[in-house]
Amino acid sequence: MGFVFPFKESNNAGVATKQHSLNRQIAGGIVLITFGAIAVVWIINSVFFAKFYIGRKQAAMESAYIQLSEAEVEGKLYTDEYRTTFESLCANESLQIMVSSSGGTVLLSSQNQNDLMMAQLYRSMFQGQEDSQVLYSDASYSVLRLHDPKMDSDFLVLWGTLPDDNMILIRSAMNSINASVLLSSRFLAYAGVISIVLAVVVAILMTWYITRPVLRLTRISKEMTNLNFQVKYIPGRHPNEVDTLGIHMNQMSETLEETIQRLKQANADLQRDLDLRDQNERMRRDFSSSVSHELKTPLALIRGYAEGLLDSVNDDEESRRFYCEVIMDEADKMNHIVSQLLSLNQIEFGENVMTMEHFDVVEVAESVLRQNHLIMEQEGIRMEFDHPEKCYVWADSFFTEQVLTNYVTNAIHYCKDEKEIRLRIQEREKDVYIEVFNTGDSIPEESLPHLWEKFYKVDKARTRAYGGSGIGLSVVKAIMDTFHKECGVENRDGGVAFWFELDK
Repeated sequence: MGFVFPFKESNNAGVATKQHSLNRQIAGGIVLITFGAIAVVWIINSVFFAKFYIGRKQAAMESAYIQLSEAEVEGKLYTDEYRTTFESLCANESLQIMVSSSGGTVLLSSQNQNDLMMAQLYRSMFQGQEDSQVLYSDASYSVLRLHDPKMDSDFLVLWGTLPDDNMILIRSAMNSINASVLLSSRFLAYAGVISIVLAVVVAILMTWYITRPVLRLTRISKEMTNLNFQVKYIPGRHPNEVDTLGIHMNQMSETLEETIQRLKQANADLQRDLDLRDQNERMRRDFSSSVSHELKTPLALIRGYAEGLLDSVNDDEESRRFYCEVIMDEADKMNHIVSQLLSLNQIEFGENVMTMEHFDVVEVAESVLRQNHLIMEQEGIRMEFDHPEKCYVWADSFFTEQVLTNYVTNAIHYCKDEKEIRLRIQEREKDVYIEVFNTGDSIPEESLPHLWEKFYKVDKARTRAYGGSGIGLSVVKAIMDTFHKECGVENRDGGVAFWFELDK
């Protein structure tokens, strides 16, 4: 019993769901962040902008009061030279300023509505709390937010006295503040829509850029689960953390491939040892009987012709030469039989160590055909070779070549009629199918199960005619059993096909 590799097929639908989910998460995250940022800014603008604007305007009023107080102390406030500075102060901060004496005489004003401003000054001084809100107050001035019913407007007002005891009124209409808040909110809404559209476009591009290498890694990991370690990750021109992960996956793939090769080799060795343990005793018994049976005929011929030479049955030179040639021919056949028997014995006893490796079986087949090209030309045999460009298998290349050589040699010797041999290599889903077909007589159906037995010959006279021993197919069977793969023979229309299978 060998090792079992518990690799499980991945769920393609599940992987695809996760890939699309990753795209949605990244795109949705970018859009959500953009929308959230715009919403937060819009809320802050709507809730806090007015307060911020009022605070900023209050600070501007207080700064203007301080500047005017300093100008009054320096004696410049009511001079013509200070008029330009005064107008700039009003214009820069959008303020309406009026300075009047305690008797009501306007001393300095930023506009011609002095009566209105004077009336508001007195309203600021004496208006009830229900129409005003005091924002700040001290001994010099007060800042109020109040509503003017006559103008139906809200104002921010600073009123108080300058160091010379003249009264001062600084005001700014609140309508501009509300208009600014509304305009800003609308602008943010328009900007938000544009930003969200741009965010969707950017999200699509970013998810494509980010998930593309991740999807490549996912495909590579799927190939690895199917024990395909030829697919590698290629880093981009600007390596990042994902590229580093891909490089590590390449290293892991190489390590896994090497480890699995060692495990397969160990698996094959263990299986071979277990099989050999059960076969050794039987093979020892069979070997002696097989050798004596197969060598009986050539030994009898050699002995008979040697005795004829010794007794000088025929004294002429031609007869002696014929006797010697028969003896030499039978000796060569015995030598071939012994060599094949030793090879078969070594395979069956596990003395020939199989070196399992990846190799291109097309190259091995082309080598076998080159070796037999000359004899096929001499016999007038036409050869067809149907194969993919490359076909990698997991086996021992030397013994695979030996199997192909046996099949091709048999096909040459038994080729008749159209004298055509076809070698076909077909890559299937889980293995590789190799077939050698030759035109000629079919094999009797009762003989098909016995072809793989040692010394079995369908046509003994014909087999001896070209030097066959009946061991070649036994060697093929022993090799395929060591590979733990199938081999067989079939009668086809017009000929016979021998085939075997190898792991991809």
